[in-house]
Amino acid sequence: MAAFEYKGFDHAGKPLSGIVDSENSRGARSKLRKQGIFTTEVWEQKAGRRTKGSGLNFEIDLSRFLARVSLQDVAQLTSQLSTLVGAGIPMVEALTALIEQTEQPTLHLMLIEIREKVNQGDTLADAMVGYPKVFGDLFVNMVRAGEQSGAMDIVLCRLTDYIEAQVKLQGELRSALTYPFLMGGVSGLIVLGLFVGVIPRIKRIFDSFGEGLPLVTRVILAISDFAVAWWWMLILLGCALVFAAFKYVRTPSGRTHWHRFLLQAPIFGRINRLVAVSRFCRTLSTLLDSGVPILTAVSIVKTVVGNDIISEAIESAGKNIREGESIASPLKASGQFPPLVTHMIAIGERTGELEPMLGKVADAYDQQVETTIGTLTSLLEPILILVMGGVVVVVALAILLPMLSMSSMIH
Repeated sequence: MAAFEYKGFDHAGKPLSGIVDSENSRGARSKLRKQGIFTTEVWEQKAGRRTKGSGLNFEIDLSRFLARVSLQDVAQLTSQLSTLVGAGIPMVEALTALIEQTEQPTLHLMLIEIREKVNQGDTLADAMVGYPKVFGDLFVNMVRAGEQSGAMDIVLCRLTDYIEAQVKLQGELRSALTYPFLMGGVSGLIVLGLFVGVIPRIKRIFDSFGEGLPLVTRVILAISDFAVAWWWMLILLGCALVFAAFKYVRTPSGRTHWHRFLLQAPIFGRINRLVAVSRFCRTLSTLLDSGVPILTAVSIVKTVVGNDIISEAIESAGKNIREGESIASPLKASGQFPPLVTHMIAIGERTGELEPMLGKVADAYDQQVETTIGTLTSLLEPILILVMGGVVVVVALAILLPMLSMSSMIH
């Protein structure tokens, strides 16, 4: 069955629109007519795009490209599918139930197409391969392992826990970075307002002082004159620098340098490393625990850690495993993994308890990330207030010192 979007009206003449499942457009119109809906337009939907018409006469709805599926949507979908499969409901019926209750339009269309492929004999993993932006390699390989082992509900439960942990971590990082960026932006606008709107007005009073102005006042006035005369140049220069930085980071060497900087940056470098190591341990533990072969698991993990420097160390570990050696040695030799991680992995390999060891390390590092972010957030607020206060004090001194001098001369 395919998905068809429609526009029409009911018996009272009220405009209606929505999506209906049917074999073809004629069946969709018939189905809607039975529901009391008189259609004016019916067109087939595809996941991520809408087309209408034929040849050169077609429309593309850009909102479909912007309707991205969030990680939270995927977590909710996985949890619901796990419940349905665990209750013994056949996969096609479970997907039908998910389609009926999924409100996210892009995900709704994807599920319809996935159900159609499963109904034609494809496995769920094979049906999901066509949507890598929503169901990545990790998701597909875990689902495939669940289908092969017959423990699909257990694998989906583990996958739900993993995705929810990633959603929580992303939320913590986003909330920690939002406040500093917001405060920094507001502070910048206030300072810009002072230099462009306030100081030029006061400058007229100081023009008669000539070279007798204090140094701090002359510097502030010079900065204000430059900002008023060349504000457009500052904006263009800022945009050009940002564009050049993005272009450079997209090159292989630029990406490597950027990822190395992310790991070595003051304060934030430690957080980035903790997040990458935690993601490595959590992902590898989840994949191995779900029955994914270790070589496949390692090749997947190196693509999800989000840092090329750490990915190279993981790739080196994969080569060692392929040659029958330990995974802990190359990770330790890379210098990118803390000693605790490599030590725990080595113990796990010797005892045959690698999965639980990796899970414990991930839990410990998640806790460290949460604690570090909390501490950093509590410190950033007074630091930003002090910086903003310092700027205001300097500007106030630049304005008050000449006025005090003028007052003493009058007396």
